[in-house]
Amino acid sequence: MFDAVLIRKSDSGQEAGVSKVETAQLPQGDVLVDVAWSTLNYKDALAITGASPVVRSFPMVPGIDFAGVVAENSHSDFKPGDRVVLNGWGVGERHWGGLAVRARVRGDWLVPLPEGVSLRNAMAIGTAGYTAMLCVMALERNGVLPDSGEVVVTGAAGGVGSIATMLLASRGYSVAAVTGRMTEADYLTGLGATSIIDRAEFTQVGRPLAKERWAGAIDVAGGVVLANVLASMRYRGVVAACGLAGGMELPTTVAPFILRAVTLVGIDSVLCPKPQRLAAWQRLAQELDMAKLDGMTTEVHLSDIVSMAPKFLDGQVRGRILVPINLQVG
Repeated sequence: MFDAVLIRKSDSGQEAGVSKVETAQLPQGDVLVDVAWSTLNYKDALAITGASPVVRSFPMVPGIDFAGVVAENSHSDFKPGDRVVLNGWGVGERHWGGLAVRARVRGDWLVPLPEGVSLRNAMAIGTAGYTAMLCVMALERNGVLPDSGEVVVTGAAGGVGSIATMLLASRGYSVAAVTGRMTEADYLTGLGATSIIDRAEFTQVGRPLAKERWAGAIDVAGGVVLANVLASMRYRGVVAACGLAGGMELPTTVAPFILRAVTLVGIDSVLCPKPQRLAAWQRLAQELDMAKLDGMTTEVHLSDIVSMAPKFLDGQVRGRILVPINLQVG
C-alpha cells in the first residue's frame, strides 16, 4: 500500500484527498516507476478542484509530471534503476499520474533524464520548463533571434513564464515580462527581464492593429491578452502560444496575419513527438541555471496538495510547486 492523491466522483460531486492504493490497482503499462518528485501544475489544479473537466475517467490520480527511477520494466529502452522523467501523454487526465509513490506507464512516454539533472531539478523544470523550452525553440525555428528585437512573455511570474524569461535572458534576448502581480517586479528582474508590464494593459479588447512593439512572444494566457499581443507584433513577428489561463476565446482579426505577416505557433506539450522532447530536455540540461531555478521553487507535501490547488488557480502561486514523494529513490 502506498499514498496517492485520488480524485473520486459520485452523484454528490467530486472529491479529492490522499488515499492508500496498491500497486495492483495501477493502470496497465510496461514500466513501473518509483516516483521521487512530482509537481502541482495549472492542469493539476483544474483536475483537483474540478474547475474544468480535465479528468476523463474516475477514480484518477492527478499529476501530469513526475521524475523517478524504474522499478520494473518490460520495455526495450529502459532497465531497472534508470532515472526517467514524464511530461504529458494524458497522464493525470486519462491515465493515473505522478502524485503518488508509484506510477505504471508506457515506456514510450518516458524520457531518460539527462546527466547533470537531479530528480528534484527535473521537477523544478517539469512540464512548465519543458513547455517554455519548446516555445523558445519555436521562436528560433521561425527566425526570432536575440538581435531581432524585444520578446514579450505573458504570465511571467508563473511556472512557464518564469522559466521562459530565464531561458530567453540567458540567450541574450531582451524580455518584457507581463504580470498581474506588479509586486513580483524584483523577482522577474532577477530572472533577467528587462522591463515589467502590468497585465492590465492587455485585458481590454483593443484595436485590430496597435503600435508595433515585439519581435516575438510567448503567451500562456490566450483570450484577450493573446489578441492584444498579436495586435502589437512587429512585421513578421512570431507568437508561441501554449496556454489558456485567460480564456479559450480569441477576439482578434486577420489583420496581424495578413498585414504584418505575423506567425502564431501552437505549442503542445502533451503529445509532442519524442525526438523534440529529447532535444528540449538536452537543451534544458545545458542552458538552464539550476541555482536560479531553485529560487523559484516551493515544496509542498503531498497531504497539502488538495488545499493548495485553489490558490494556484487564484494566481497566488509564484514559480514552481514541487512535491517530494519519496526522497530515498535514486
